[in-house]
Formats: sequence, C-alpha cells, structure tokens
Amino acid sequence: MTAPRSILIIGPAHPLRGGLAVYNERLAQQFRQEGWDVTVYTFSLQYPGFLFPGVSQYDDRPAPDGLDIFVKINSINPLNWLKVGREIARRSPDVVLFRFWIPLMAPCFGTIARLVRRNGHTRVVAITDNIVPHEKRPGDRILTRYFLSSIHGAVTMSQKVQEDLRAVRPSLPSRYQPHPLYDNFGDPVPREEACAHTGIPSDGINLLFFGFIREYKGLDWLLEAFADERLRACPVRLIVAGECYGDMRPYQELTDRYGLGDRVLLHNRFIADQDVRYYFCAADLVVQPYKHATQSGVTQICYHFCRPMLVTRVGGLAEMIPDGKVGYAVEPQVPAIADALVDFCLHRHRNDFDAGILEEKRKYRWSGMTEAIAEVAFHGREA
Repeated sequence: MTAPRSILIIGPAHPLRGGLAVYNERLAQQFRQEGWDVTVYTFSLQYPGFLFPGVSQYDDRPAPDGLDIFVKINSINPLNWLKVGREIARRSPDVVLFRFWIPLMAPCFGTIARLVRRNGHTRVVAITDNIVPHEKRPGDRILTRYFLSSIHGAVTMSQKVQEDLRAVRPSLPSRYQPHPLYDNFGDPVPREEACAHTGIPSDGINLLFFGFIREYKGLDWLLEAFADERLRACPVRLIVAGECYGDMRPYQELTDRYGLGDRVLLHNRFIADQDVRYYFCAADLVVQPYKHATQSGVTQICYHFCRPMLVTRVGGLAEMIPDGKVGYAVEPQVPAIADALVDFCLHRHRNDFDAGILEEKRKYRWSGMTEAIAEVAFHGREA
C-alpha cells in the first residue's frame, strides 16, 4: 500500500488570528480531506511588538479540530531558523509550503527553505500573496529575491502577482489559481437576525467596509464618495467593521467634515470569526475601494454569503468581479466609486446580482488550490 503524501505548511495559524491564519487552516483541512498527511508550523513570534500595528496578534478561538499545529517559528531569531530548518529536513515531508505575504519573512523563510532542500527529497513551494508589497520599505526587493531563490515553485492568486513573480524569477515553475471561497465562517443567516446580532439597523441599505483598516484600502476614498449629495436623500448607511492598523483620526476628520456621523457606524475592532457571517449577512453591498491591491479574501467571503461587491480596478480585484454581473468594478477614483454607490442605492437591489454570484462562485474550489500546489511542487518529477 502506498503511503499518503505529506505536506508541512509554514505560516500563520492558531493561536494567531486574521485572514492568513483562517486560510492556512482551511487549506490544511482540504489537504487532509484529500488523504494527505498534514502538519502546520506556526509562529511563536510572528512580528516584534513594535512592528505589529494592531492590538493583539492572538485570538481566543479554540484550535481547529483535526489539525496538527505546532508553535515553532520565531521570525527574527536566526538560531531558531537553523533549528527549525534542520528539524523539517529530518522529518522529510514530500512538500513544504510557505505562505509568503511580506518581505519581512524572507530571511526566516529563505533560510529554513535552504536547509530543508538539503535532504534531497522535500519539494519547497510557496503561495505568494504579494511579490511587491502594499506598503514598501527599503530592502524589499533584495529580501524577496532571497526567498524566491530558495523555492522550487509558487502559486499566485492574481494575474498581477503572477506577472510580478515572472519579472523576478522568470524560470520558476508557477501557476495562477484564484483565491478559494472562504466557506469556514458558517452558513448564511437571515438579514434581520444578522442585523440584530451586530446592532446594525435593518431598515434601509447597508454598505459594508470590512477588514483591517490600512491606508491602501481606501476608506478615505469611500468616505468622500459616501458624502456625495445624491446619496443624502437615500436611506443608506455605511458600516466600517475592522481594526484600524494606523491612525484613525484622518477618517474621523473626514466623517466630521462631511457631516456623516449619523450615517456611518464604526465598529473599530477585530471581528471574531464567529461574528463574520453576521456582518456580511447584514450588508446589501460590500465595498472594497482599494488604492492598490493584489487579491482580497473579503471577495471570497462575499461570494460565500452571496453578497454583491464594489471594487476598484487595481491589482487582481477586477479579475474576480465581473462588472455588472456580481457587482461593480470601477476606476480607482472617488467620483467612480460615488457613481456606483448612487446606481446601487437608487436603481439596484442586492438580489439583482444573485444569479451572477452563484455562477461565478463555482470557480473557486479549495481542491483547485491543492491541485495547483501539487502541480508546481512536483513539476518535472513523477507526481
């Protein structure tokens, strides 16, 4: 009898919180369902405290059932990298999968990957969320090259990142595979129940901006668009749900300047996994007015809960949002965002997009992601 394939996933996971951790755990569960032997190594220290922009890196949710998650990696301690790299090399899994999203992790990940490869058996691959980071820092290019030169292959989740990857390592085996559905936040609930749970009024139209608030995500653009005079007479409100990674004052100043206080509901905190479905099911339209982006997990939560979206045409966002079919894909400008909001509030209904959303969401299978990872891992070898 042939032994099952084995994979060791390196990246955020329980007890860390956030979208990366949720994704990695869901991916691990998919591999497990397909018969792989799965292990996850997460961080004992992901970011030094002074570099972390939020309140806490940790979650109080229970550990996911059925997954072997080990707290192993210190992102800033080279002695730890050597220890972990040698340990994994001895374990000799068939595949080691890194979740690479920021150049800060490149020294740690690149060193571990080089040590693992020495065993002559393990294939080292990565899901590369970004090649060019959203918030650039000196040395990003050198650090990213260090990591990319240590792996056998990569999977990207947007065509933009695929292009960026090819510009850095043209010969690296890679495959574009869209971000799968986030289907692990529970089933949809009725809108009235969702509104009652979150304290969001159920009358009128609810627009939702969801997730960590960072400068590149364009909340300032959204507030300016929401101040459009054409929306003043509409029964519409904006819910901002997520923890601010930075200074909240500029957004508050815009709210005050345009007199939006009674029309903007600010839930400035980390939204726990068990509450995510209530925010999406309370929303009529989810708005992602990003100034630049690669892909967004928010999109895949929307698809799961069948909510239409408004996105800007930056990075890979518009690849996944056919304009007019599942929502709006507009130019990254305040007037374009405002025009789409006006169209939705005056002429559309959430249900207008249901058929298109149901058709599009079929593309985003988790099995497609595991297939892509296996393909690049065993490229040129017998699988």
